[in-house]
Amino acid sequence: MKTIKDVDVTQKRVFLRVDFNVPLDAQGQVSDDARIRAALPTISYAIEKGAKLIVASHLGRPKGKAVAAYSLKPAAERLSALLNRPVTLLDDCVGDAVRSAIDRMKPQDVVMLENLRFHPEEEKNDDAFGRALAELCDVYVNDAFAVSHRANASVEAMVRHAPVACAGFLLEKEMTYFRMALLDPKRPLVAIVGGAKVSSKIGLLKNLLDKVDKLLIGGAMANTFFRAMGYATGKSLVEEDLIATASDVLKAARERGIPLYLPVDVVTAPRMEADAPIRHVPVPEIGAEEMALDVGPATGLLFAEALQDAATIVWNGPIGAFEIPAFSRGTLSLVDHVATSTAISIIGGGDTGAAVHLSGKADRMTYISTGGGAFLELLEGKALPGVVALESVS
Repeated sequence: MKTIKDVDVTQKRVFLRVDFNVPLDAQGQVSDDARIRAALPTISYAIEKGAKLIVASHLGRPKGKAVAAYSLKPAAERLSALLNRPVTLLDDCVGDAVRSAIDRMKPQDVVMLENLRFHPEEEKNDDAFGRALAELCDVYVNDAFAVSHRANASVEAMVRHAPVACAGFLLEKEMTYFRMALLDPKRPLVAIVGGAKVSSKIGLLKNLLDKVDKLLIGGAMANTFFRAMGYATGKSLVEEDLIATASDVLKAARERGIPLYLPVDVVTAPRMEADAPIRHVPVPEIGAEEMALDVGPATGLLFAEALQDAATIVWNGPIGAFEIPAFSRGTLSLVDHVATSTAISIIGGGDTGAAVHLSGKADRMTYISTGGGAFLELLEGKALPGVVALESVS
């Protein structure tokens, strides 16, 4: 897969697909610019090399219509401030007016196209729409790892028509750390899998059992495993139709000789609310009217011991309802253990990344992915359409 460093971008029209799907506050301003900052190395490189830079992204789910609330204007303004140079937001992403504006660009100019998803053809991976986007540029660069698992026109179809296509530095970094995580890890490799549902992690669990040396499971998904082991779980979230699947995972781990760690104690409450009364109980003692909402202190010690000899740690999914302080201690304690480990630590995006940032220890992790869904699909062993497209033309 070629990167932007392998391509001459001087005085070229460079179409840079980024992920600026950023959160906005009540005033319509960017409230977290982490995704914009993540693309700055590629953006700055293109500007330094004298490219005519065309930045493109989506924002939210406008469902194929121009919706003012999903305009990329706030993102353009924040990027302009970070670069300390003008970033012109165009009124659309295709059409005569867009082409005319790009034709007037000079080297080191930066423009941003309006939300790609204002056109339904984007999410349909429409070939003609991809061709129209490709006609705007001399070089296509994908630096949007977080959407590279989606076969959208600006991620997949466009690559077929661009004169030259390559990866940006962020996409390159994401794939490098994925290889370190699963394809060529330092061992022992320990995976931590949390989150709410087994159904969203079946592929991940099955793929990991063929690759890891230890597997730790927490979060609400652990409840389904408790049921597979014959424990009552009260009112906890359980996927009844996946109890047999959880049992199969436990059996597969035993057959492969992979140590699989589940919580031994939990924090329970009658409801998932900040003011709910809580109890710390061993897993077999979850009450009929209680929900398991976090792991307990004994589990924290068990998980810490399991991580002691790790050389690589891969973590996807919080192990409790961390967004509520009363149920955040298990996840934040695990963050502490990972942060103090000498292992390479690679953290999935989404809720896991949010939990690590909440802890204030993000700088102690080796790498935090920018893409929750894309990172998860890589861990499941799936190919990303955006990456496959670039590899096919390299």
